Amino acid sequence: MAAFVGDCFFCLLLFLLPLAYHWPRVRCWTGLVVKALSWRLWVIICLILELPLNKNTNTWAEEAKSADIFSGSGQISDDLRFICKPTALAKYLLQHCGSLAKPRLAAWPRGDPHLQTLSSLLWGQHADKLQFTRDHLLLKDGGIIALDWAIRTTMCEAVARRKWDMRKEHQFGVRALGCFTSTPPVLLLIPQSWGGMTPHLKLLCHQALLQGFYVVVVHPRGTDGCPLTTARLTEFGDPADLEQAVAYVHSRHPSSMMVAVSEGSGSGILLSYLGECGSSTCLTAAAAISPVLLGQLWFETTMPPIYRWGALFHRKQQLRRYASSFRGVLDVDRALSSSSLRDFEEAVFCSSAQPQVSPLNFGLRSGSHPQWGLAPSVAWTLDERVYPAKDWESYWERNEPLRDADEVAIPVLCICSSDDPLLPPASTLPPSLFMSNPYFFLVLTDRGGHCGFALEEERTVNEEEGGGIWSHITVLEYFRVVAEFLRGEERNWVSRSGLEENSQTGLRGWTMVPPRRKRATEMRRPRPQAPEQNYMDAQEGNFTWKRSYTR
Repeated sequence: MAAFVGDCFFCLLLFLLPLAYHWPRVRCWTGLVVKALSWRLWVIICLILELPLNKNTNTWAEEAKSADIFSGSGQISDDLRFICKPTALAKYLLQHCGSLAKPRLAAWPRGDPHLQTLSSLLWGQHADKLQFTRDHLLLKDGGIIALDWAIRTTMCEAVARRKWDMRKEHQFGVRALGCFTSTPPVLLLIPQSWGGMTPHLKLLCHQALLQGFYVVVVHPRGTDGCPLTTARLTEFGDPADLEQAVAYVHSRHPSSMMVAVSEGSGSGILLSYLGECGSSTCLTAAAAISPVLLGQLWFETTMPPIYRWGALFHRKQQLRRYASSFRGVLDVDRALSSSSLRDFEEAVFCSSAQPQVSPLNFGLRSGSHPQWGLAPSVAWTLDERVYPAKDWESYWERNEPLRDADEVAIPVLCICSSDDPLLPPASTLPPSLFMSNPYFFLVLTDRGGHCGFALEEERTVNEEEGGGIWSHITVLEYFRVVAEFLRGEERNWVSRSGLEENSQTGLRGWTMVPPRRKRATEMRRPRPQAPEQNYMDAQEGNFTWKRSYTR
């Protein structure tokens, strides 16, 4: 009898629980209990994996708040700050970039920095909906880099056409930067320094295709299946290969505007390229998502074990594939046994960590360079990089991403998160760069992880638009606003000077400052200001953008 009563009570409980869950108060209590238990479980997992739960990132934010920043920059919302020099373009961005006003980034658990980071690096949507065609570009030194062109599928064309029709109904005359123009812009994507296409990058490819961009991913030599034909790897801040890739893409689309986006540590090459090329670059604007602004500090800062071993695994796999070819040039065993990114980088690129071998030991041809087996003409083209760096300090004298920041001549948007687990604390960011240089803009959010920046569920865009990644929406909108601003400046300049606009040149012929001769690589260099260059308006204190043709 007791057993029968117990069974009846159990069945009644199973029947009442679903009914009780429909009551708002019971549902609220249940959600709180589940969330609390999930948080406790996540804390235990983080302790086991040695993942930091909190990062001290308030120091730099407080310094930025106390700084003398013009009205409109600084604190935009509760979880976003926009740091820059007071320029006309900065004000225009604040007025026309709607994604900067209310980012509404996802909270825990979707907004956890580690979950967002691992999700962006390991899995994501639309991976099976993208198709690429590969070009292998032969470089001056005989090396090869891979260029993956994203293909516009029928589904992408249909979705983009539907979005454009809806936009015409609501806002006639307003179009996205790349939608259905005769010369769509070209978007260059620079992956992480260890190579490969992450789901985060694929999502950006997908969303850019929907907006009508030509999308090309630039893979460094020896990464993502690209064959390595020379015993030479790409240093962290060596922009020589990217410079040739940009020239090649520009030759294929000479009438298209070109923009570039780097992901994570890929910013080392992009920022170095912008500094070394200066106003001679073919790019109109650039953006860096979770960038490594201080390369030496990043390599010397201890990274959580799970991320460090993941990055080392990719780098060692690339080297292990060509271990026999490199043994006569560098200490392969030391590199493969390294336990940190700094040890690996130093073993591969610094001569102090490499064996002193004779050219006869690995069969160089007559007249070739004694380090990499290069012809004298190619060695002259590579300049100082034909030799490995003498030591760790000299390596960063020529590879620090911001070593030529004064030479950058196009607007660069940097999107950073205070809870990024792969980068040093936000207090180490260089605020003077963004507060004094008119070409650099910093968006600092409270959460977002490394290349994460997921939006809240109710604000997440639908699957056709590429997923709810706030950084992707912001970057593509930033390119559109910059293009609008430059068109307005172009019209104003033409009207003031009385010159006719060259319709065949368009935006690609304009740069931020008059062309300058590229100078030798230095860590810091004084640069005199020409009278016709940037100046401060005496009445409003706004930076005036002077434009000039480079061709």
